[in-house]
Amino acid sequence: MKEFYADLHIHIGRTTSGQAVKISGSKDLTFANIAKEAAGRKGMDLIGIIDCHSPEVQKDIIDCLESGEMTELPGGGIAYRGTTILLGSEIEIYEEGKGAAHLLAYFPDLAVMSHFTGWMAGHMKNVNLSSQRIYVTARKLQEEIYARGGIMIPAHVFTPHKGIYGNVAPRMSDVLDLDMVSGVELGLSADSEMAGLISELDRFTFVTNSDAHSLGKIGREYNRIRLAEPSFREFAMALDQSEGRRVTANFGLNPRLGKYHRTYCLGCSRILDGEKAMTGACPHCGSLKKVQGVLDRILDIADRKQPVQPDGRPNYHYQVPLEFIPGLGKATRKKLLERFGTEMAILHRASEEELAGTVGETMARQIVMARNGTLSLSAGGGGTYGKVDVSTDKS
Repeated sequence: MKEFYADLHIHIGRTTSGQAVKISGSKDLTFANIAKEAAGRKGMDLIGIIDCHSPEVQKDIIDCLESGEMTELPGGGIAYRGTTILLGSEIEIYEEGKGAAHLLAYFPDLAVMSHFTGWMAGHMKNVNLSSQRIYVTARKLQEEIYARGGIMIPAHVFTPHKGIYGNVAPRMSDVLDLDMVSGVELGLSADSEMAGLISELDRFTFVTNSDAHSLGKIGREYNRIRLAEPSFREFAMALDQSEGRRVTANFGLNPRLGKYHRTYCLGCSRILDGEKAMTGACPHCGSLKKVQGVLDRILDIADRKQPVQPDGRPNYHYQVPLEFIPGLGKATRKKLLERFGTEMAILHRASEEELAGTVGETMARQIVMARNGTLSLSAGGGGTYGKVDVSTDKS
């Protein structure tokens, strides 16, 4: 049994032929480019590419398999240079009178994913695109996923933009059959402490992922998972905490850096804290138009006063990605990668002394503070990320 680093929510921007998949995604986010970035620069052992339902993406996958560059694994997934790719799909559900939310589905191989695509095409306006709305109930979608041997994880569950708690209902059980939920994705503006205020989540393993819309964002949030090997079957076992497999750690942004952490006034563009966020009108401009933040939504729907962390829940580690660190530009990142190989090596294996030998003592200290979660932060909200304050240690 070994531990592997995993980012399980990465979008396809375009296919090799130029077909758009995720409209807001970078054109560089092709299936092959994601694999190269994750395996080479990022150092990810397991990734989930969640637009593999698209028939045009499937053509790219077939090309990669037929060239011999990639191979399908007996346990599910596709192998590429020591990294395993899980084939996934992000799907939008809509419940009448409630709202819309995104769900992540993963399947063991391309044949099953293609079969699922065939079914979805009859219930979706454009199956070639990412995150499209499906015109069946959420429970019907769950049945179709699990009937094919797949697994389902609700995506970024607390965000006001298509999170099931943030945009649909105060309880997942109002919309989903909880027996056909394999895990829960926290999203960039929440952590396990915040989620511990909701009791129906006690039974689920948490994951936190990048939701990358560009190559550089891969691995900005990720997980450490104990597996016999990186594969679909082993990942499913880890979510169930079966036979020693489990998610052992979540590595993510401090929720204050998330772009939906606090409530935001659309009238005067201010982030509202505490009681200001809960009152009807903005105390600064009087506007009633607000985007409710993740923290405020959780406090609104919580059924506990104190968070509970059940046995087996992975520890959540605050970690700032390299690209967020003030003063750490492309040239410095290049020097670090040339010396240590991958971002995972920089964040987890390089000592402060080794880092200082490459980028100097001041930047080495900033990197150590970033991976220990001790940089000072300003909160984000309303679609704008929080910020890292320069050269401030709050430890």
